[in-house]
Amino acid sequence: MKGVKFYSYPSCTSCRRTKKWLLTEGVQFDERHLFRETPTVKELKEILSLTTNGIDEILAKRSKEFKSLHLEVENLTVNELLQLVHNKPKLLKRPILTDGKKLVIGYSEEGLKDLAACSKQ
Repeated sequence: MKGVKFYSYPSCTSCRRTKKWLLTEGVQFDERHLFRETPTVKELKEILSLTTNGIDEILAKRSKEFKSLHLEVENLTVNELLQLVHNKPKLLKRPILTDGKKLVIGYSEEGLKDLAACSKQ
């Protein structure tokens, strides 16, 4: 993939900061509205495969949406969890950025620099 896939939500402060950083640094990216263009289960599996801490890295456990479900994540299979997240994208932390090899969740200037350097190669 050339550039970066950037899953965002316009009213999210971290998403706006990340977008500003990407534009300032001249990083090519394909922005997708997280709630209108929800990642497919296949894309979620790809994102999950790039994590170092598994589902906890992408799941927004402190969100109202997550708390309202009263879920025991450990009781779900990976496929059940990914289908749930696909159907309820508010369960995802944001923003999510990937170049297919690296992953950045949330605003992290260090992570963005690393991702940008790799995506330009």
